[in-house]
Amino acid sequence: MPGNNPNLLQNIAVFSADTVIMDLEDAVAPSEKDAARILVKYALQNVDFGVSEKGVRINPLDTSYGKDDAKMAVESKAEIIFLPKTELASQVKELEDIIGEKAIWISPIIETAKGVLNANEIASASPKVVMLCFGAEDFTRDIGAERTKEGKELFWARAMIVMAAKANEIQASDTVFSDISDTEGLESETRFAKSLGFDGKGVIHPNQIEIINRVFKPTEEEIEYAKKIMEALEIAKKQGKGTASLGRKMIDKPVAERARRIIKISKEREA
Repeated sequence: MPGNNPNLLQNIAVFSADTVIMDLEDAVAPSEKDAARILVKYALQNVDFGVSEKGVRINPLDTSYGKDDAKMAVESKAEIIFLPKTELASQVKELEDIIGEKAIWISPIIETAKGVLNANEIASASPKVVMLCFGAEDFTRDIGAERTKEGKELFWARAMIVMAAKANEIQASDTVFSDISDTEGLESETRFAKSLGFDGKGVIHPNQIEIINRVFKPTEEEIEYAKKIMEALEIAKKQGKGTASLGRKMIDKPVAERARRIIKISKEREA
């Protein structure tokens, strides 16, 4: 949500999103950057975020606003800082230095061809990096492509970002869906993002939250199968076996990790 809108900022808790990202970058005009930083600082220190994680999207560090944004977010105890236009591991390390020893996570936003090509280095640049985000609007402008509803022009970039995230055991979040009136299109694109391996999706309107949460929530069949996997692992452990199986299928590490993740997500959604 725009960092310069006090009416929205005071109602953060009602949305129940996983993370609320107060934006100091694209949503704020240059003439309002300093005022927005003050508003976001107040929100971080005084507003009830409910179940939502406190996030701030700062301006790029090489702008005249970025470092002040980052220092404010750190001093005001944001929980995660979103770094836009990330293209190099060194940009992540620069933000890591500003954060220091504080328990604040970093989420680089990949929005250019260079960023996509360097996604693995960006994902592994710091132990504070917990999620890669994809920004399709700036990406399509950067490569000179038209943003289409089908999204064919985004497939390779999406796949690269997911691969980089998973290779480094962090999360990947898909780009926002800009047509807030097209709920069917949002659900279709969200299902596609999930099928690629994304863990979540950006939201620009509260009405999109329920649809995205519903798509990413594990199905009853997935939950039951995950529980069977965990039961099989527990039985094998009690029997002193180094491996476990379910039916005729061996349970390897990726299968076990996926089962644990499904159970964890289902419990979080029920909370």
